[in-house]
Amino acid sequence: MNRILIIGCGGSGKSTLARSLGKRLQLPVVHLDQLWWRRGWQNVSIQEFDRQLGEVLATDAWIIDGNYSRTMERRLERCDTIVYLDFSRWACLWGVFQRVLSNRGQTRPDMAPGCPERLDWAFFKWIWNFNRENRTQNYLWLAKARHARSIVLRSRKEVQAFLQQLPV
Repeated sequence: MNRILIIGCGGSGKSTLARSLGKRLQLPVVHLDQLWWRRGWQNVSIQEFDRQLGEVLATDAWIIDGNYSRTMERRLERCDTIVYLDFSRWACLWGVFQRVLSNRGQTRPDMAPGCPERLDWAFFKWIWNFNRENRTQNYLWLAKARHARSIVLRSRKEVQAFLQQLPV
């Protein structure tokens, strides 16, 4: 596992898992949200995002967390492992609720500076509909990336068991 993608619904713990794996495996972690967002929740241009992502993908080792389906094909070509956090909407909403409470008014470490934690109706709705709108496509991507090891984790308990079985 040298080039790992972590995908899943918001609130499933993608960034937390990425940081844990990065420490455990001594791999650099890239949060796609940090590439896309700038201070005040302003996004970079698509060209800038693609350029930065290309630089990351050109390296030999990384953990990338985030969905950003427009760039999934590029990332799938380069990864050797995909971890899909296929959690229920309730587990993801609970994760976001906890995240909002613990980071209220602050910027998370996996987010660009100047983008304080927030929860709005659009984000709630995206989480609520995520599995209905994205689960099938996520499993198609796993099937398409036959060269990569696919790991599907369906709960925080499974995430912990996965981390514990890795070499220290």
